[in-house]
Amino acid sequence: MILKSLRTYFNNELLGYYPETEIQSFFNLLTEHILKMKRIDVSLNLYMLVSGKKYDKYQNAINGLQAYKPIQYILGETEFYGLPFKVDNSVLIPRPETEELVDWIIKENKLKENISILDIGTGSGCIAITLAKHLPHAKIYALDISKEALKTANSNAKLNKVDVEFIEADALDFIIENIEFDIIVSNPPYVREKEKSAMKPNVLQHEPHLALFVEDDDALVFYRKIAEQSHNLLKPNGQLYFEINQYLANDIKLLLEKQHFKAIELKQDIFGNDRMVKGIKS
Repeated sequence: MILKSLRTYFNNELLGYYPETEIQSFFNLLTEHILKMKRIDVSLNLYMLVSGKKYDKYQNAINGLQAYKPIQYILGETEFYGLPFKVDNSVLIPRPETEELVDWIIKENKLKENISILDIGTGSGCIAITLAKHLPHAKIYALDISKEALKTANSNAKLNKVDVEFIEADALDFIIENIEFDIIVSNPPYVREKEKSAMKPNVLQHEPHLALFVEDDDALVFYRKIAEQSHNLLKPNGQLYFEINQYLANDIKLLLEKQHFKAIELKQDIFGNDRMVKGIKS
């Protein structure tokens, strides 16, 4: 099939599943991945033949997209803060909001040397690895309960040529001895079960629920446990950063106040939602 016909076929097969602009974006991403062609190259090569294994990859992608499989999982990769990351269904797909959290930490700490950072619930490793890349004088540790997630995070550390010490442990029940941290950061599960109905099928059907959801009756369980642990793990005046559920911002702020954190600061994401909070150990 020639590229022009393939583009038309791709579009027709996905109409009704996604908006047309999103379908075009999927096609461009796949073409760059499979044919190593930028969008401008497509218009210059509309009559090139796409056959064999390359055509099969498009067909497999169509099948996956019709089942609402995220395009990042189909490609097996994504970009976060300008860096490449491998992703599969063992890890959450990194979000732009998390880039904002990482940017906040980098900007506030880029002039500091010999600092230690712990990322709790690292998943793909996007937070820890990006911090290691942009804060080269920091020693980075990253913790996750999932063996599969840690395999992915390890491969991403190698891909981005950084050193991160990965720890397999439960964020709700772990011990780290003989280390004090300047910074602890976490993007824990924070979507309440009752919020599932508002989520898109590509997230709900494919991304790991372990990393997404918390019970409605104890939605702050990870924040509470991590804040409690942080008193033992942080140095005096150490910083605790969280990504948060926008609907629970005031509750999380109150929780940190009760845990005797000071200078608590709440930040909005680019959409104007309460998305990040920082506190300093008293």
